[in-house]
Amino acid sequence: MRTITLEEHFASPEFFDGPARFVKERAEKIGDRYLQVLDRLCDLGAKRLSEMDAAGIDMQVLSLSAPGVEQMEAADAIAMARDTNDYLADAVKKHPTRFAGLAALPTGSPKQAVEELQRRVQQGFKGAVINGHNHGRYLDNQFFWPILECAEALNVPIYLHPTPAPQAVIDVSYGGFSPMVTDMLAGGAWGWHIETAVHMIRIVCGGVFDRFPKLQFVIGHMGEGLPFFFQRLDIIPVATTKLKRPITAYLKENVHYTF
Repeated sequence: MRTITLEEHFASPEFFDGPARFVKERAEKIGDRYLQVLDRLCDLGAKRLSEMDAAGIDMQVLSLSAPGVEQMEAADAIAMARDTNDYLADAVKKHPTRFAGLAALPTGSPKQAVEELQRRVQQGFKGAVINGHNHGRYLDNQFFWPILECAEALNVPIYLHPTPAPQAVIDVSYGGFSPMVTDMLAGGAWGWHIETAVHMIRIVCGGVFDRFPKLQFVIGHMGEGLPFFFQRLDIIPVATTKLKRPITAYLKENVHYTF
């Protein structure tokens, strides 16, 4: 049996000089293992392969590391998505039995995002990764629906990766502590996961799956807590949501959960 790991990230040096500059600056300040992580994220060759072999991993499905391109200005996001997808495509071409890819998309420019997704799937990419909201707009907003329609037509999933909530939410829910505590609470320690769960619920309640019934999403970290709240979500009747089915029917049939 082959072992294939899904939420495996990479980055390019240009990415760390762009939207992830704050990650690079933090790593340089903290040093030690943090700097090693940056080095490993950019490695898509011998070092990563040797560590995969040591861990018994046959293949990694790679996606651009957080924060992705979703919070960049439109023109910059288009260029960064293209360049980082090229970086990944080159690695997959060199090691087709060890690496597969999910495409980064400039969600703030749906037409260009659709073109990028189509091009990358034709190259063999397995789907897309989207890092949460785009400047406070979520995927239930019909502005983004051309991207969702394209993913459904191509029969590829969208991996919904966490991202921090909009700043106003961070200030209210996680503010009042030291900057580092606020940052971590709003991020990987807690807020990322709540934010992604809320995003997924918005997608359902916004009628996305009624419009695109074959569309598939993937979310990680044990479903960002959602499976543990199925019973609570179903207290909202269909008569209230105006959906075709209960909320959890979509969460069970259109969403896949990883650890």
